Formats: sequence, structure tokens, C-alpha cells
Amino acid sequence: MTPSEPRTHERLGAHVSTQGGVQHAPGRGVAIGATAIQIFTKTPSQWREPEISQTICEAFQDALETSGLRTVLSHDSYLINLASPDPALNERSVRSLVAEMERCQALGITALVSHPGNYIEDRKRGIRRNAERYTRCLEIVGKVRILIETTAGCGTALGGNFEELAELRSMIPSSLRDRVGFCVDTCHIFSAGYDLVHEFDRVWDHWENRIGLEHLECFHLNDSKTPFHSCRDRHELIGEGSLGPEPFRRIMTDPRFRDAIKILETPKGDDPVAADRKMLRRLRAYARGRKTRKCP
Repeated sequence: MTPSEPRTHERLGAHVSTQGGVQHAPGRGVAIGATAIQIFTKTPSQWREPEISQTICEAFQDALETSGLRTVLSHDSYLINLASPDPALNERSVRSLVAEMERCQALGITALVSHPGNYIEDRKRGIRRNAERYTRCLEIVGKVRILIETTAGCGTALGGNFEELAELRSMIPSSLRDRVGFCVDTCHIFSAGYDLVHEFDRVWDHWENRIGLEHLECFHLNDSKTPFHSCRDRHELIGEGSLGPEPFRRIMTDPRFRDAIKILETPKGDDPVAADRKMLRRLRAYARGRKTRKCP
């Protein structure tokens, strides 16, 4: 796909590297044939908060404008824990998420995918702390949306079931709640006990009843290396793990998910560009109703 040949309606792509600067990310999206990308605006395993200069912001916007990409998402740091009972960690997490949102705002990125926190000692109090901290961040940074990501349900991580996600969003004030949506990771919900293989429609009926499909704004499309309800977060190539091809074929053809952003986070191996291209070709074949062979 070239910048002059956008795919109508599609917002499909992968998480791409920002090595050398965020301004290089749109070009990496073009290289894999994406119509949407996800990036980190900082090193996700470090607290250090980089400043993004006006020059970099302008270079990013110029690259994005000529890329043909329809959507760019950001993903927050792995260190952030807004549900922690530790006041120092909680405050540091708030500062970090605010900085993430401010970088998004400077770059013109409208939505940030965010993992809900780990409650550590008490689930209900953890949900309340998480909601209160999201509220603070949304009040400080006035435009960027937060897409709360589903989790695999391991340990004390929040977000492993739909009821928790619905409760978390409901505790954010109504004046800010319309800036909060969700990102469903297919590996995560399958590992958390939602059987996309055998009960696909029942899973989404449950989501509709508890949360509402209108709040599902993004998918992370990942197969799973581990069995159903393993509570483990181990991504696999599309169609080659314990989910297999059928759930992804259905997501790509289900009209309910037509406008959702769809981002790959599958293993990239030694050649990230080739790996992402193969996975995107596979997903587009599913969307056209074609069967595919496993990648060599």
C-alpha cells in the first residue's frame, strides 16, 4: 500500500518501533502496509520521562501526513500502577501517566492504551484508587482519551473480567467518562477465561451486557502460546496458537467490529518488517474470507 492508496475504513496495523525518534514511526507503519500503528513515546520499562521538542513534533506530524496512516495510538509505561496502595508509587504513576498524555497531546495522538493497575491487597479499594487516579490524569490533560486494556487475570492485576472493567469506568465522573474506552487484547481475554474459540458470540454478548460494544474502540490482535484460561500473557502468531484462526477470521468479518482499531502485538522474530507484513496479509485474507497457510 502506498500513501495514495488508503484502504477504505480499515484501521489495521501493528506496534512499531520508535528507535531513533518517534518521527520514524509513521514510515515504519508504511513499510509493513499498515493503516494504523501503535507506539511508545518513551522506554516503557524506565521511569525517565523524555521531553519531545517542537522540532520532533513537527517532524512526526509531517511524516504522519504523508504516510497515509489513519490512526496512531500510544501505549503507556509498564511501570505505571494507579491501583497500588503505596502512596509514593501511586503518585509517581500519576505523574508518569500525565507525562504520557502530555506527549500524546504534543504529537497529536488522541488516544493512549493503558493497563489497569495491580491492587496488591484489596480488589475493591484497588478499583477505587485506579478510578480516582485516572480521573486526576484526565482532569490535568484535557484532550487525550484513555483506552483501558483487558488483562490476562494473573495475580492481583485488575481488568481480567468484564465486570471489573465496567465498575472501573463507572467510578470515573460522568463529565470525564466519555473520554474512557477499552482495548481488548484477544490473548488476554482468552487467557482470562473468555472462550473466543467455542463461545465467540456468547463472549461478545456478555461484553455488550456488562460494558457495551460502543465502548470497545481497539483490539490488540494476538494469539496465545498458552492454553485457555491459563491466566498467562504469552503472545503467539495469529492462527498459530491456542486460539487458532477462527476467532480472528470472525473479528475481521464481524460488522460489529468494522470500525475498531486493530493492532498486532505478535512476535516479530529476526525480521520485524517481514513478520508484521505476513500477519497483516493473513488478517486481510481472513477479512476477504480466504483461508491461509501458516507462515514458514
